[in-house]
Amino acid sequence: MKHRILSLVAAAAISLSAGLAAAAEKVTYLFPAPDFLPAFAPFQLALHKGYFADAGLEVEFRVGKGGADVATQVAVGNADMGGGIGDTPIIVRANGLEVKGVALLGGRGLTQIAWREDSGIKSAADLKGKSIGVLSFQDTTYYNLLGVLASAGLTKADADIQAVGPGGIIQLSIAGNLHAMSGVPEWIAAVRGAGIAMGEMPVDSVFPAMAQAIIASDKTIAERPEVVRGFVQAVLKAIDEIEADPAKAAAEYVSFVKQHEGKEAMIEAIMRDYVAKVYPAAPGFARGAFDEARVKAVQDFYVANDIVARAVPVSDTFTNEFVQ
Repeated sequence: MKHRILSLVAAAAISLSAGLAAAAEKVTYLFPAPDFLPAFAPFQLALHKGYFADAGLEVEFRVGKGGADVATQVAVGNADMGGGIGDTPIIVRANGLEVKGVALLGGRGLTQIAWREDSGIKSAADLKGKSIGVLSFQDTTYYNLLGVLASAGLTKADADIQAVGPGGIIQLSIAGNLHAMSGVPEWIAAVRGAGIAMGEMPVDSVFPAMAQAIIASDKTIAERPEVVRGFVQAVLKAIDEIEADPAKAAAEYVSFVKQHEGKEAMIEAIMRDYVAKVYPAAPGFARGAFDEARVKAVQDFYVANDIVARAVPVSDTFTNEFVQ
């Protein structure tokens, strides 16, 4: 009798476990670039350390074809959520794609202006006449560069701006064919890793640039708010851990993402760059929150410089309900 009772209890436990597993919400997240890039480390940590699972989510990562493609796929429902920059909804909502930022992964800007020390550049004004690499002419690295040039009274006509992709930026900077770049911390680290002395300035010191953002469609936000909340909180937890101990986070990340095996020191340096230059929350704001005034300032610049055709209500471009 005792054996039968124990068997029934075990069977019930297995059934309950299977039921919980079956109840996990499936979530597809679309990255704008390969998912092994260090910029996406918080997502990989949240996945492999079980933070998504703890939130009742079964997450699948996929890779899109840049920020515009991600926004389109999220808007039409081909992905539940995706990655962009804080300004992505400003750009795509003007084109009828109803997506919002649901978390901003840092209170500072993702983009940095970096230059070879032998270029003679010391400030934004020194970019005049220089060759500068950006990812593309439809990318935040380019738009942010325009903001930096404007801060020094310059326009795009005052510099030789080249859209050469991430690999091109790194290779041409190392070769000396580019004097400067508008890029992200890992690109700068790659050039430094080749022995090139680099100077840099954060874009947000002169222009209200923003960090990476998690975006979701208005429909997903309305119909699956707990899924969005669980996903956002899992990623923010991983960022907390990176800030608390970059060395430990780098070691864990490399153990999960085999493309970086043997590169622990470089990954740790990149993570420390993110901790110092990107992740700190804006004063007075919770981690992950958008600053409406900052979003409006970016949109005003984009409209004035014909980057977007029209302004949209700033409150339509983000929500902070999932980060409180």
